[in-house]
Amino acid sequence: MKILSLVLISLFLAGAFSCSGDNNFIPKPPTYLKLDLPTPKYISFSDSCPYTFEIPSFYSLKTVLAGECHKDIDLGPLNGVIHFSYIPMVEPLSAYVNYSIDKVDEHKIKATAINDTRFIDTAHHVFGTLFELKGDVASPFQFYLTDSTKNFVSGVVYFNSQPNYDSLKPSLDYLKKDLLHMIETFRWKKQQP
Repeated sequence: MKILSLVLISLFLAGAFSCSGDNNFIPKPPTYLKLDLPTPKYISFSDSCPYTFEIPSFYSLKTVLAGECHKDIDLGPLNGVIHFSYIPMVEPLSAYVNYSIDKVDEHKIKATAINDTRFIDTAHHVFGTLFELKGDVASPFQFYLTDSTKNFVSGVVYFNSQPNYDSLKPSLDYLKKDLLHMIETFRWKKQQP
């Protein structure tokens, strides 16, 4: 009985002294991984396909199917890829735009927000939309570009990692600048009649 009383008194005293004091705990602010990414030096991409654009020199392009203009753009240190597809239009423009929007809509389940940026370059006949999908989505960026009569391209970004938005945020911010530059420098080549 004496031992039990001694244990109870010890526990009571330990509890009483541990609860005293003015220890105000402050939660840590959110932090992100520090990425040491290079300042992009843009180079022009052009081959036999009917388009040209600029990308950072540390990205690399690979043709997906020989004789076609579908490309995979390796994002180098960002550990991701842009699946870039070219489609010569045979259907009305609305069919291609609706298909692109449907692909964006597939991510609504996981997306916390979807922001779109429209591009209208009448001087070069380049029109399109960049979709930025926020949240733990498989594809954080998707876009399409068209001349509205003959040519249509679409792009989808994937990272080779779990889609954890908070962890990918620095990479997403960096990539968004490159995507905007790529779209702003996108041009259709003159086609022979």
